[in-house]
Amino acid sequence: MDGAQAAAGFNRDALAGVAPALKGLVDQQALSGMVTLVWRRGEIVQVDAIGHRDIEAGLPMERDTLFRIASMTKPVTTLAALMLVEEGKLKLDDPITKWLPEFKDMKVLTDATGPIDSTVPAARDITVEDLMTHRSGLAYGFTSLGPIAHAHEEKLGSALANPHTPDEWMTRLGALPLSYQPGERFHYSHATDVLGFLVARIEGKPLGQVLKERIFDPLGMHDTGFWTPYEKRHRLAKLYAAKPEGGLKDVSWADPDTPAAFEGGGGGLVSTVDDYLKFARLMLGRGEVDGVRLARPETIDLMTTNRLTDEQRGHAFLGMPFWLSQGFGLGASMILDAEKHQWMGAGGEGAFGWPGAFGTWWQADPVNDLILIYLIQDSMPLGPEAVTAMQGQRPTGRIGCPMFQKMVYAALT
Repeated sequence: MDGAQAAAGFNRDALAGVAPALKGLVDQQALSGMVTLVWRRGEIVQVDAIGHRDIEAGLPMERDTLFRIASMTKPVTTLAALMLVEEGKLKLDDPITKWLPEFKDMKVLTDATGPIDSTVPAARDITVEDLMTHRSGLAYGFTSLGPIAHAHEEKLGSALANPHTPDEWMTRLGALPLSYQPGERFHYSHATDVLGFLVARIEGKPLGQVLKERIFDPLGMHDTGFWTPYEKRHRLAKLYAAKPEGGLKDVSWADPDTPAAFEGGGGGLVSTVDDYLKFARLMLGRGEVDGVRLARPETIDLMTTNRLTDEQRGHAFLGMPFWLSQGFGLGASMILDAEKHQWMGAGGEGAFGWPGAFGTWWQADPVNDLILIYLIQDSMPLGPEAVTAMQGQRPTGRIGCPMFQKMVYAALT
């Protein structure tokens, strides 16, 4: 490739083209803005802050802007649970009813889209591994179809602002039937929220405190948590939704005055690009970063090795052939076929990560010693049966993430 060489084996001119391309989406009002980061071979190669974190107030995106990272929370919660596995406090094949009696004697829908009163008994209890692989049979309202989708909204409330305590919430969730038999198939769900509350119950303290003590403080992730203090709220990016007629609408919700009892291990964290880089580097370093080891190499290998069967990968995810090129381990997905993966992004075989509902995304690529982080705040439907709105289409602004991936990988020399 011609052109000046940038650090860490990139073509400088090609890499410099990433920000202008992404700015085009902002100029078209498809997105309010984004913060992106490229790390390779031990150094941060490029950080771009583009557009606004608050359009109305004219506040720009900045490197320390706070983002609601949604399901990028899941690998963090899963790692905390696996740290307890290392300590012998639980096992992957343990039934969760050992700590969470709310999920005893579960019923399973005879038809995942059928009446919620047509059920059979669960063949076995949900296990810890079932939670980590989304094979528990639990559901989200927005990933489900039929009566069970609406029952989730009625029993649990909004997926974005939960009014219940963890104990009340689990009692309500446990009273709903499972969509599938435990272990049968991948069905994206509240499983990681349940996993987080299992961790909290074992440790006898709130999940946020467990994550702070075990992961955030040791790694210096001081801007990551379930609640944003007042002195930091000016840094929080607004959440926007694309309007049908064009332009963006602010659909943010306010943090409560004090930390909420419900700390969702499946999607509740707020973080920054530099904070999440520390976690991504820990994962790429197989449990160690900057001399701090939080997990054994074998534990990270477990997280990043596919556990889905070929049959389970044959099912669509959010209406897309997501598993065409990927697998799922414990709390993270990974690329199994780099060539087939080009339809949705870029990455070397074995590259792993997990995105968030508001368009946040990260990937660690061991083959290329590369980490990419892409943070936006773009709302998507999360009400009952929202999966139907996702099938076959993605909001215009979401093309920025695969653009970012493909341009960065194309800039590798």
